[in-house]
Order: sequence, then structure tokens, then C-alpha cells
Amino acid sequence: MPTIEPERVPGPGAAGFPVVDPATGEAYDEAPDQQPGELDTVIDRAQRAWSGWRADPAARTTALRAAADAVEAAGEDLARSLTREQGKPLAESHAEVARTAARLRYFADLAPRTRPIDDGRPVRSEVRWRSLGPVAAIVPWNFPLQLAAAKFAPALAAGNTVVLKPSPFTPLTTRMLGSVLAAVLPEDVLTVVTGREPLGARLVSHPGFRHVTFTGSVSTGRAVARAAAASLARVTLELGGNDAAVLLDDVDVERIADRLFWAAFRNCGQVCMAVKRLYVPARLYADVVEALAQRAKTVAVGPGLDPATELGPVNNVPQLARVEGLTRQALADGARAAAGGHRLDGPGYFFAPTVLVDVPPDSPVVTGEQFGPVLPVLPYRSLDEAVEAANGTGFGLGGSVWGTDLDRAEAVAERLDCGTAWVNHHAELSLAQPFAGVKDSGVGVAGGPWGLYGNLQPFVVHRPREA
Repeated sequence: MPTIEPERVPGPGAAGFPVVDPATGEAYDEAPDQQPGELDTVIDRAQRAWSGWRADPAARTTALRAAADAVEAAGEDLARSLTREQGKPLAESHAEVARTAARLRYFADLAPRTRPIDDGRPVRSEVRWRSLGPVAAIVPWNFPLQLAAAKFAPALAAGNTVVLKPSPFTPLTTRMLGSVLAAVLPEDVLTVVTGREPLGARLVSHPGFRHVTFTGSVSTGRAVARAAAASLARVTLELGGNDAAVLLDDVDVERIADRLFWAAFRNCGQVCMAVKRLYVPARLYADVVEALAQRAKTVAVGPGLDPATELGPVNNVPQLARVEGLTRQALADGARAAAGGHRLDGPGYFFAPTVLVDVPPDSPVVTGEQFGPVLPVLPYRSLDEAVEAANGTGFGLGGSVWGTDLDRAEAVAERLDCGTAWVNHHAELSLAQPFAGVKDSGVGVAGGPWGLYGNLQPFVVHRPREA
């Protein structure tokens, strides 16, 4: 089933669902509401396309390079569509499109290595690599293009085919991306399907997939793992985070304040690796709160298509309600808003950038994942106390330590129980590095060669050594 052209949306009365502009709160388009029963045909075609796609690594490299070029050529249309349905500022949408193309280009030039085994026996053994088969990929609404490419680029480079499902909150740009790539990839190698539940549930439980890769909530990730287990499909799950940033007592507050603010509030805080909790030495607490609150009060909040906008809306009604509810509960429990703390007047899903102080450490805005423009700032009196608090959560995606003495900061970063720890910055990733969480933050590894091998199966060949 080829990807549907983005301009062919259902008309009145057709099987579609509305797509809302979060800057206005109004529906502006529709996307096809494909049904679970359609997946059998989609997956059958992906299975047939796999035999040709896996057979020619050189052709895959050429096709993926062409795919990167095609994404760049369509960059303006993709970026404007992304801002319209996701809400982020246009400059950030352009950056996401560029990252999508860069990921395709990176994996186009990455190939698995045949590895000889020398174990002293009179045989020649080699570990070679084979693709898995059709892959199911489900991506969320915060970075719909970038996270899609993080799944399909390594899967395609490994010789698999992919059926990709975006969030119902952001289907249109992913469909547009599918159309762009359909012009340079063989038919049915990458198929985009859109729809509401139970489409996703049927996708991850379908016996035709050999790998299921999902980014989303912990509860849904557990359900995905259970569903995929029925066919023993491999799973890769990125299940969010509650990243802590720990400031040391030698930190230069004004020097890091901008970086720290955007580490928490970029994309309206809707980043799995955003700083979601901040631990500050008691003697610096007032200075840090003032620096962050000043930035929260003066940042330009508005529609993403407005060139002056620095921070867009929350993407959707359920997430806005979550952010409001967590903030309201924290304030009721004794917290105070040094900035923000409320929804902004007017149309759209805008929430004032919020810095919370005097937050009870057991408040859900601290222990959970707010995934919005709200940052709790908590004082500490001993570094051991701060590290224990940073690690005292079921999440373990990322974390950071900020200070002037880099060796000391790195030593503290090594104590954080997470997949990636940064010093004096946060959530900066190279395409070549692994990305994985611990504890409830996920299963499996994405990024770099690890992402490629996660889409491959080892195949060992033995033969006698030559006489």
C-alpha cells in the first residue's frame, strides 16, 4: 500500500479524523483514519518488498543518500507543515528537517562488519549480518520527523522494510515525508499509515513484524512489549524521562542560565531528554530562581509561524490538561510560581513558562514527567543528597551536572543512574553515539552503529580451513 499523497485528504463524510493547529485550537485539515483490517495488505506488501531491498546493499546506500537529498529539497514545505500541526517555532522545525536528512545520510554510509572468530579450532568462522524483515515503528508528536528517521533510517540501512505510524496529533507532516521518500525509495519499502486506536495496537501485535520500535509513555510501552511478545518480535522502547540537572556550588549562574533555561523549555518542554527537575545548592537557590524566572517572564511565546516566537504552544488538549493539573497540584501542596503557573488567555494551547519553587519533593511534578513548560527547582544542602534525589525515580534517560571544575562535575555525572550524562549542557546528541535509557526509560539502543545492529540478526558461517 503506497504512501498517500499529502494533498489527498478525505473530504466531508470520508473516513478521516481532524488535525488541530495547537496555536489556534481549531481543526484545519484531516488525515485518513485507516483501520486495523487494512494492515494485513500493508504488511504483506512490505514483506514482498523486503526480498529485493535486502539483496543489494549498494542500492540501499544510493537510495538513502537520494532520500536525504529529497528531504532537504522539500525542507520548507516540511518545516511549515510541522510547525502548523506540532506548534514549535519555524526555526526549530527547519532544524528538525535538517536532522532528519542528516540521519538518513549517516545511516546510508554505515554498514555492518563481517567479524572473523579465531578460537583455535581448525575451522574458519565468520559472523555476518542479516536483516530482520518488516519493522513496525510508532512515533510520538513532539518530534515526529526526527524520531521517525531515528527508527526508519537504521532499519532501512540494515535491509529491513518499515511500516511507520505517526501520532494522530501530528500525522500530516509524516505523510508528507512519506510521499517525499516514495519518490526515491522502491515501492513498499517505507509505508506510512495514519489512524486512531486500535490501529496502533493492531500494528504492534501483528505477527508479520520481526521488530517493533516505539517511543512514548511507560504504560503504553509495557503494553507494546506484551503485544509484540506473542510473535517473539524484537522490541526497542524509548519511554521518556524525568531528567535531573544538578548544579554544583562553584557554578557560574549567569554564564549557564541561558543554556539551562533552554535545556528545560525548548519545544515547550516537550522533549524526552529535557531538564525536568533542577537541584541547586541552597546558597545559590535564590540567584538561580531569579535568573530562570526572568527568562521565563520575557521569552516570546506565540504561534510558531510568527518569526518573533521563541516558544510555541503545548501540542494537544490532553497534554495541556496534564501540565495544568500537575502545576495546580504543586501549588496546592505549597509550591510557589516564581514565573508563570497558568494558562495564557486567548486561543490555542498556550501555557506560561513556569518556574516552581518551594516544591514538595514528593509532588507529582517532581516524581513524574510533566512534559511541558514547567520546571520545579529544588534546593539541596549536601551533594550526596542531590545525587540521591536525582536517582530517586523510576526513570533513567539522561541527566546533567553543571559546574566550573569540569573534573569534579564529571565525577558527579558518573554517579547519575541514567543512559547519558552531560557536563554543562543537556540533551545534545551526536548521530554517532548510542542513545538508551535505564530502568523505566526503555529497552534497546538507538543511534550510531548500535542502532544499525539493533536491526540486524547475526549469522555465523563455519567452514574448514584450507589444507
